Amino acid sequence: MKVLFIGDVIGRPGRLLLKSILQGMVDSLRIDFVIANGENAAGGFGITEKTANELFSMGVQVITTGNHVWDKKETVPYLANEDRILRPLNFPPGVPGFGSIVYDLKNGLKAGVINLVGRVFMNPSDCPFRAVIPEIEKIKKITNIIIIDMHAEATSEKQALGYYLDGKVSALVGTHTHVQTSDEKILPQGTAYITDVGMVGPVMSVIGVRVEQIVEKFLNQIPQKYEVAKGSCFFCGVVIDIDNKTGKATNIKRLLVNE
Repeated sequence: MKVLFIGDVIGRPGRLLLKSILQGMVDSLRIDFVIANGENAAGGFGITEKTANELFSMGVQVITTGNHVWDKKETVPYLANEDRILRPLNFPPGVPGFGSIVYDLKNGLKAGVINLVGRVFMNPSDCPFRAVIPEIEKIKKITNIIIIDMHAEATSEKQALGYYLDGKVSALVGTHTHVQTSDEKILPQGTAYITDVGMVGPVMSVIGVRVEQIVEKFLNQIPQKYEVAKGSCFFCGVVIDIDNKTGKATNIKRLLVNE
């Protein structure tokens, strides 16, 4: 099967670009399963029921998130009941929402998706290394195909988790920094890996935000409300080929498409 994992979708500009190219990409690449990180889909911070439904209508099948998942407080009840939108599995016990899903695909296959968040340079969370193993074991009883979104800041934390889970999952894809890395590879035991898949958002920006606002913040350290940058956008993602029976990845390819 072929999985398309799409980088962090940034606000309306990112959604518009995704709408214009996703279906053609799915058809031309013969994609079976589409996952997108949508934690910044609503105004650049957070996600709402409306923006989530936009992504679903475009063909996204599962939405992952990260540390901005609760930014739109009115969305919490929705996330508590919509299992196609994941929040990090290693958030504290009892928080609303779902940390994983086993998704039924049209061709009869089932694919597991797990969302994790890092702890280095991030808000405190439970250990992703320890939290994920029981979830993998549970999903393995249903399917060998498992894709993980590791939403984390530190490259070392993502790389370490990739090697720790090598052979246990089909793919570990990093998100959060919005900057696509060029280290995609198949690890020795068959897990596809990339440190960060990148974003779908404005090219002339600082990780999706207006350049002058970020520069001003670094100069004077005064907090301000950030706005999504304008102008042409690019699309970042990866296509992962996975063996249907073993769940091992056979190929991973980066995508970078300019508007």
